[in-house]
Amino acid sequence: MATINLGSIKFNWRGTYAGGTAYVVDDVVEYNGSSYICILASTGNLPTNATYFEQMSSAGTDGTDLTTTLTTQGDLVYRDGSGLQRLGAGTAGQVLQTGGTGANPSWVDTSGGITEADMWRLTADQSTGTNAIISSNLERVDDLTFAKIGTGMTVSSGHWTFPSTGLWHVIANPTIISNGDGNSLVITQVSTDGGSSYDSVSRSNGGEGSGTNAVSVYNSTFVNVTNTSNYRVYFDTQSMGSNSFISGNTSENITTFKFIRLGDSQ
Repeated sequence: MATINLGSIKFNWRGTYAGGTAYVVDDVVEYNGSSYICILASTGNLPTNATYFEQMSSAGTDGTDLTTTLTTQGDLVYRDGSGLQRLGAGTAGQVLQTGGTGANPSWVDTSGGITEADMWRLTADQSTGTNAIISSNLERVDDLTFAKIGTGMTVSSGHWTFPSTGLWHVIANPTIISNGDGNSLVITQVSTDGGSSYDSVSRSNGGEGSGTNAVSVYNSTFVNVTNTSNYRVYFDTQSMGSNSFISGNTSENITTFKFIRLGDSQ
């Protein structure tokens, strides 16, 4: 019976092809990224010579060397109309935006969102029967759990100015003590010309014709601030009877004024 050497039934990997090496049948070599098996012993014949070698696998397409395109931490790569391009890192807080089909991506500032939120309160009761701008006893809320977002509002003699352009939600939430007076009003007034003129945009009504009544009322409006020098707000009382007043307290939010920037100006 014939003897078979099972150890010889296998491929013999020889590594990268070398012209001075003698190759025998079943030797396998690598040449230009492809692999070849020797089918006829020889020396000095390239693996591409089909008399001596058969190809086992073919080299794939080389990928792009991005080390010359991406140079800095945070770089991204994208394809424009001609090839791969580098997009350097944007500035802190920016987001990546697509330009749509046929356009390149880019870094852009965020649309705004709630970048400002501020809250103030009346720290003491307003004098009874006062019909005027609410201009004194105002403080930014300072409770232990309070925090504002952004720069916050500025107020001078009851006239409020905005720290930035944007679409702002302005809210007045007064507590009116009527003491028998009816129809006491707190009105939000907005100026777009630097305070030369004001427009009444929202109001709160509170009061009873008899007895003492304390009611927390509410009015709000959107103010589209396109220029921080021209846009201003104030709050005033009207039809306030001789016995009525706006209630305030330095320790609690009884009468408050809120300013929230919802997004960019429109």
